[in-house]
Amino acid sequence: MDRLRKIFNFFLFSSIYISLCSVLMTWQTSYVLHLPYSYDFLCFVFFASICSYNFHWFLTPQSHKSPDRVKWTHEHKNGHLIFYFAGVVGSIIFFIRLRHHWFALLFATLITFLYSAPKIPLPYFRFLKQVAIGKTTFLTMVWTYVTAIMPVFVAEEKHFNHDIKLFAASRFFLIYGICILFDYRDREDDKEDGIRSMITYFDEKGVDRLFLFSMIAFFVFTLGLLFTGLSLMKVFVLLIPGIILIALYSYAKRNFSDYLYYFVLDGLMMLSGLLMLLLPI
Repeated sequence: MDRLRKIFNFFLFSSIYISLCSVLMTWQTSYVLHLPYSYDFLCFVFFASICSYNFHWFLTPQSHKSPDRVKWTHEHKNGHLIFYFAGVVGSIIFFIRLRHHWFALLFATLITFLYSAPKIPLPYFRFLKQVAIGKTTFLTMVWTYVTAIMPVFVAEEKHFNHDIKLFAASRFFLIYGICILFDYRDREDDKEDGIRSMITYFDEKGVDRLFLFSMIAFFVFTLGLLFTGLSLMKVFVLLIPGIILIALYSYAKRNFSDYLYYFVLDGLMMLSGLLMLLLPI
């Protein structure tokens, strides 16, 4: 059991898991919207995610809210660096192969970097903590752009029609609901570290209202896809992660287990994509 736990921790905490989530979410966008998908772009998303998350965790200090992950991080600092440089190399290779989409890729790289930049121990980057009011919104926008907007650019779709807009909005509010829980768990650390966000300002009822608004918006935009011709079964599958998230909300506000957050809650982002990959729908 101890050996299996170590293997699972490596898979989860080295960010291989979240990187595979991002790839599956990107594939799902092309599948749902009937867009041609690029294996080069899926590889770019994987390596860019590996690069970004290992960079982020390499710079993350000790935290009482993530004891398992932070302990693993500080015991495997060299591993994070190896994965980071592997991600850099892989990202560059597939950036070159996708160079005709250079602007969209470069923009994604910039906004992804800006999320982790406040952790860099230099005065200019530390200043970003003071202006990160929309930390939760910003991270959600990064994930939505990379996994729901960029596949449209890469497929060279000329017009953002209603199904693309509704799908992107549905994904945004699902991810936002998940990010609210992450920020709720981390808000004491954020306050101590000088990072400002809406969650650090809101009281319990304010956080609950924000989560409720996000979930209502998620259901409205997802159900709106029915009017674009998406099948009832696909829409139902898209709704499943939101239903599970609502069921877990109160529990996740009390239980800050790294495995609940980094495996279950992160996994909800890709759950509907995984079901679409495995089921004949």
